[in-house]
Amino acid sequence: MQIWNSLAEVPPAFGPTVVTLGNFDGLHKGHQEVLAQVRAEAASRHGAAVALTFDPHPALVHRPESAPEQIMGLADKLRAMEALGLDGVLVMPYNLEFAAQSPEEFVRSVFVETLGAVAVVVGQDVRFGRGNAGDLSTMVSLGADLGFDVVVVNEEGHDRRWSSTWVREALQQGDVSTALSVLGRAHTMSGEVVHGAARGRELGFPTANLSPDACGIIPSDGVYAGWMTDGAGHRWPAAISVGSNPTFIGVSRQVEAYVIDRPEEPVEAFNLYGQHVVVEFVQRLRGMVAYTGPEALIEQMHQDVSQARDILA
Repeated sequence: MQIWNSLAEVPPAFGPTVVTLGNFDGLHKGHQEVLAQVRAEAASRHGAAVALTFDPHPALVHRPESAPEQIMGLADKLRAMEALGLDGVLVMPYNLEFAAQSPEEFVRSVFVETLGAVAVVVGQDVRFGRGNAGDLSTMVSLGADLGFDVVVVNEEGHDRRWSSTWVREALQQGDVSTALSVLGRAHTMSGEVVHGAARGRELGFPTANLSPDACGIIPSDGVYAGWMTDGAGHRWPAAISVGSNPTFIGVSRQVEAYVIDRPEEPVEAFNLYGQHVVVEFVQRLRGMVAYTGPEALIEQMHQDVSQARDILA
C-alpha cells in the first residue's frame, strides 16, 4: 500500500482511482464496509482503491478543547488500512488553510486533479469543504460536472449505526467486548515498553509496562484478558492491568501486561524494554480493587491469570 503525506507526493497520472474520505478513527465495521465497497468498485473499474484521511483529526484544529480522544494512532490506522487491501492512502495535513476550501475546490484539487477519481464512495451523511457545506447532493452534482460517479454505501440493517462514538463509550465503561463487536477485532494500544516499579516482578508476575504516551484509548480501570505482540511479532496470551493499583500508595495510572505461561527459554524473547508492543483487550475480568495486602493481591492475580487463560484458550 502506498502512503502519501501531501498532494505533491501522489505520482502524476496515478489514476484511475476509486476514492473515499473520512477520519476512520478506530476503523470500525462501518468503515470496513465503506472500504470493502471501495475495493469492489476499484476492481470492477480496473482502478486503484484509495482512501483520503486527515492528520490531525479536524476536531483538534477547530475545537481542540472538546475534540474526542482518538481510538488509535495514525500508524496503527494505516497498518489496519493496509490489512484491508487498499492500494493507497492519502494522509492530508489538516489545517485552517486546507479547511477553507470550498466543496468544489476540495473535490477538484484532491479527487480529480490529483487522484484521477472515476468514482467516489461515501455514506449518506458525508460532509466536506468549508464549514462542512458540502453534502451528498453536492458530491453527486460535482460528480456529474467533473466526470466521476458517486457510490453511496447502504448503512441500514443494524440496530445501532457503527460509530467511533459507540467504541469510545464502550471503552470508557471498560466494555471491551462491545468494543470488539463494533470494531470487528479487539481494541488495541501500542507503545514502547518502559521500566516500572518492578512491583509485579516482586509479586511473581513480571509485567511489560506501556509508556504513558502509548497510542490508543485506555479502557477504564480494571483487569482484562487479552494478547500482547512483541517487537519481533510474537503474540502471547496476557492478563492486562489498567489503573493505579490501589493496593499500593503513590502508583500512577498505567497499562501493564503479564504474559501467561511464558516459556523459560529463550529468555531474550522477554527482554521487552525499549520494544514497541501491541496490547489487545479481549474481555474485562474485574474492576480495580484495593486489597488488604500483597498476599491477598497475589491470590487474586492467580485467579485472574487462570480466568484469562480459560477465556483466551
